[in-house]
Amino acid sequence: MGRGLRAVGRRLGRMPRPHTLRARLTAGLVVLLAVSCAAVGVAAVIELNGFLTSRLDQQLTEVGTQFPASLEHKGQTLTDHDADDRERGDTRRQAPGTFGARLVDGAVTNAAVVPADKDDATTDLKVALTARDRRALAAVRVDGRAHTIYLSSLDRYRVLASAGRDGDVMITGLPLESVEAAVHRLEAVAAIVFGAALLVTGFAGALWVRWSLRPLSRVAATATRVSELPLASGEVTLPPRAPESDPRSEVGRVAGAFNRMLGHVEDALTHRHASEERLRSFAADASHELRTPVASIRGHAELALLHPDPVPPKVTRALERIAAESARMGVMVDEMLLLARLDAGRPLERRPVDLTRLVLDAVADARAAGPDHRWTLELPEEPVTVTGDAHRLQQVLANLLANARLHTPVGTKVTVTVETETDGGATRLVVHDNGPGVPTEVQPGVFERFTRADRRRTEGGGGGAGLGLSIVAAVAEAHGGSVTLESRPGSTTFTVWLPAA
Repeated sequence: MGRGLRAVGRRLGRMPRPHTLRARLTAGLVVLLAVSCAAVGVAAVIELNGFLTSRLDQQLTEVGTQFPASLEHKGQTLTDHDADDRERGDTRRQAPGTFGARLVDGAVTNAAVVPADKDDATTDLKVALTARDRRALAAVRVDGRAHTIYLSSLDRYRVLASAGRDGDVMITGLPLESVEAAVHRLEAVAAIVFGAALLVTGFAGALWVRWSLRPLSRVAATATRVSELPLASGEVTLPPRAPESDPRSEVGRVAGAFNRMLGHVEDALTHRHASEERLRSFAADASHELRTPVASIRGHAELALLHPDPVPPKVTRALERIAAESARMGVMVDEMLLLARLDAGRPLERRPVDLTRLVLDAVADARAAGPDHRWTLELPEEPVTVTGDAHRLQQVLANLLANARLHTPVGTKVTVTVETETDGGATRLVVHDNGPGVPTEVQPGVFERFTRADRRRTEGGGGGAGLGLSIVAAVAEAHGGSVTLESRPGSTTFTVWLPAA
């Protein structure tokens, strides 16, 4: 029993379930109506069956023992008393199918049934009873109440047992066929009517639920459009608000709250964009204004170093540091100005660029700057051409190779690979090294500006301002591509994706 219930539960669990609120409400409405129809149908069938059965019991009481008593002296010379009994038990006075049986000491001595054709008043039909039928008849209690039994040669009967005058038992029965036929007809009619009602209600309920949930559907559509907008940066224009509905309803309150939330989000995005624009403008203006004084400081420091008069060593060292730091500051200012221009959407040059030549030149420069590293190339046989800005792509290569040189120990192998997808799709520029790897906590923000690892991937050497990789990401995005990082101890891979030429 338990296994059966669990099997049923598993089958029900595998049945498809509605996912949308509209489908669930419609399904719930149809299920509730089906349960109600089933309850009404079952109650009607039980009531009709009980009513017809009680009417049949009343007929049994009215018939009494006339028919089974008439079977007692068949084939014998009748006395006046017996003749009266026989006349009262005339089959023409009984309904077709009436069953009669006489039992003596629990054994059936006579059994017959009134045939459907009663033209001959003295004709009744003997019944061939099986052993099971005889046991069923013998088990009927003489209690003045009707009982239901099954006779294999006939059908289900409602029988009433009464004590005879000779110590025997008279059993009278009426067929349940008419009762069962009426009940089955009611079941068929109820199934048809309730089935049609379920279909009509399901269709009408689906339309009603759909109409009732239209405001919620509009809210969902608006939310979907908002979710598809790029909200990370830049100016964002939110779609029109969801139509307002009755604020007294739950759906109306949801729509109103959603529209107010969109208003707050739009205000926040507007303020954020204005702040970004002010910051971007400040960075561009500051970088532009700083270029001249930084170059001037560097020029004066270099000019002082070239002075022919003797200069104390400490002053010389100070002038050398001023020149070096001013050069470093100049690079930083140029990088900040480049990022500000890229953020502002300044268009880049769109010309065919021989990427293979750029890689060869960049690796040659990196080999000269870092002779203690092992530099290898994996290039296709044919030159690879992309569309873009040659100067900016060269800067991407220089930054990636400088990053690998500065943040890996001596002897690290750096491999530069250029690949083009076979179907003429995107071009991949891969820079791989077998150094110690980028710290896990730094990887999520490695392409953000001024990101510097807490611990170096190198045993020595300095580092930049943390703008190199952010420039790589910005230039790749400006070309319609992207850059990714995969790093673990012993393997670090930067992959730049560029669209096809």
